[in-house]
Amino acid sequence: MDLLDRLLGHDAWTTQQLLVRCQDLTDEQLDREFDMGYVTKRLADGTPVRQKRGSRAKDEGSGSDAPRRPVSAGEINRELTVLKRMFSLAIQAGKLVHKPHFPMLRENNVRAGFFEREQYLSVLKHLPPSMQPVVTFAFVTGWRINSEVLPLQWRQVDVKAGEVRLDPGTTKNFEGRVFYLTSELKELLKARRKAADRIQRRKEMIVQHVFFHDGPTKDGNVGFWSGHAIAPSGFYHAWCRARIAAGCPGSIPHDFRRTAIRNMVRAGIPERVAMKLSGHKTRSVFDRYNVVSDGDLREASNRLGHSFGHSTASVTGRGKRNTQNP
Repeated sequence: MDLLDRLLGHDAWTTQQLLVRCQDLTDEQLDREFDMGYVTKRLADGTPVRQKRGSRAKDEGSGSDAPRRPVSAGEINRELTVLKRMFSLAIQAGKLVHKPHFPMLRENNVRAGFFEREQYLSVLKHLPPSMQPVVTFAFVTGWRINSEVLPLQWRQVDVKAGEVRLDPGTTKNFEGRVFYLTSELKELLKARRKAADRIQRRKEMIVQHVFFHDGPTKDGNVGFWSGHAIAPSGFYHAWCRARIAAGCPGSIPHDFRRTAIRNMVRAGIPERVAMKLSGHKTRSVFDRYNVVSDGDLREASNRLGHSFGHSTASVTGRGKRNTQNP
């Protein structure tokens, strides 16, 4: 076991990443020298690309001219981050006294995908009825659909108190979260609860999740999947069909998160409060999502206009006084 292996053994985050990448490998593959399976090479113009190890001879023999996928700045920065972490662990272990500087590439990660209400309603009507509440909940709250909305259970919902909670450790930043329900969300959750009670009576099962399948059979009976939680893969397939039918082929579910943040800012909610509701830890989200309130821009223009008007009036007043009293 070399130095890197010993250092990685003391780093929980890196070890977790390695375990995720190695979970599909066989025992024979794990006994071999560790290999990520890809190498970074450069084309003739210097563009870095990702190429599978051992695929060069195959490509050359087949004469394939298929373009390889260019490596993004984000991928390069993530690999440099792991390398920097390795040096930091070596310093902590007393193996090194300093580490070299690793310049990072600039990433263009400003997201601009938003949903106007007309687009949201258009996509909504092309979704199956059981999946429409998922989109409505994400549109209002800005919560992540796969990890926060779909796994939501009734024990986390209190309609009477008007709140829904996420348990600590279940969110991306591992912090709990609470969202106080709007009137629209209250009606949505009451309808979900009524549907859950109906399925529980007819199928004699417990419906744990808030968002579940509720499709009847051709003869009107409760379907086999009724009451079962909606899987992320099932939702995404339905989403892809709905967005094309609605004329929004490039939209993704995460656009609802950006839309909710923008709607909160437009409604005059302070940034700190909006961050608490959506689950963001730093205000860099407002820079990356390019969230700009029209009200803020309008107020800035009004202030600028008042400032110019006041300055002009002051100069004119002084000029008149000077004319009367030379």
